[in-house]
Amino acid sequence: MVGNINNQKKLINQNSAVHDHNISMATEIHESHLLILEDDQGRKEFPLENSIYSIGRDRDCNIRLVSQFVSRRHATLVRLPREHNSHSYYYRIVDGDAKGKASANGLMINGRKMPAHDLKNEDEIVFGPQVRAIYYLLRNTQRAGQTDSSEYDITLINPGMTEEAEDLED
Repeated sequence: MVGNINNQKKLINQNSAVHDHNISMATEIHESHLLILEDDQGRKEFPLENSIYSIGRDRDCNIRLVSQFVSRRHATLVRLPREHNSHSYYYRIVDGDAKGKASANGLMINGRKMPAHDLKNEDEIVFGPQVRAIYYLLRNTQRAGQTDSSEYDITLINPGMTEEAEDLED
């Protein structure tokens, strides 16, 4: 009997965890991370989805910066879970490579030199002269069951058109 109660508690906890997971997943789907980069080759957009990115001049970097003023392994982006919601996350940018070797010029984030920073919407990261990135956290607050206004075909009718239609019917 005690075994059945314990098994029941496990099932209840698992079911509520699955239910919470599904609710959280709906939120996660509507959150995206974007890094817009400007360097010597112009402007590029990088949707962020992976757990770690290397940023720098090296050809092997996930996000390649084209500038002589940027280190080969200038920075590392790391995805971390938010405390209140393990299915939602944020990115932390860290100066240097994943092994802890710092870049030559460091990072300027929102005008301040910093070794690391938890990115927030519209943070500006300067890697060197004319090499910068803007981070965007895009949230779509649309909930399941709601429809987007683009799903409706709205045809504007000229008042004169209805009179012509009435004339045709006569």
